[in-house]
Amino acid sequence: MTEFTPYASLFGGAMIGLSAVLLMLWEGRIAGISGIAGRLMPPYRDGALLSRIGFVIGIVAAPLLIGWYSGNAIAQTVSSNVPLMILAGLLVGFGSVWGNGCTSGHGVCGLARLSTRSLVATGVFMTAAFATVFLVRHMIGA
Repeated sequence: MTEFTPYASLFGGAMIGLSAVLLMLWEGRIAGISGIAGRLMPPYRDGALLSRIGFVIGIVAAPLLIGWYSGNAIAQTVSSNVPLMILAGLLVGFGSVWGNGCTSGHGVCGLARLSTRSLVATGVFMTAAFATVFLVRHMIGA
C-alpha cells in the first residue's frame, strides 16, 4: 500500500500548477512535458531551447534536492527490468503523440481551461493507467 501524504501531495500539486502558470505567463506555452521534451530534439524551431533544458533539469533535480534536503532517500519505485522500461517508454511516447499531448498538458493545463478534448484524453490516460497497474500487480505479478 502506498503511504498517504496529503501535505507533500498538496505542495507538489501547487508547484506543478505554479510552474504551468509561470510557463504560460513567460513563454505563452502550455506545460506539456512530452512537448517540451520532444522539442529538445532538432530541428529547433524557436529560441526557447534553454528554457526547455531548464524545465527538464528542474523535473529531474527537484526530487533529488528535496530528498537531499529532507534527509530521506528517494524511494526506489523504478523497475530494474530494462526491456520492460524501454517498452513502457515507447508506449508512453506513442500515446503522447497519438493523444496530441500528455497527462501534464491535458490533465493539468487542458482541464484548467475546461477543454472537452483534454477531459476525454485524461479519462483515457487514467483508465489505461488503472488497467495497467491492475494487470501488472494482480495478473502478471510483477
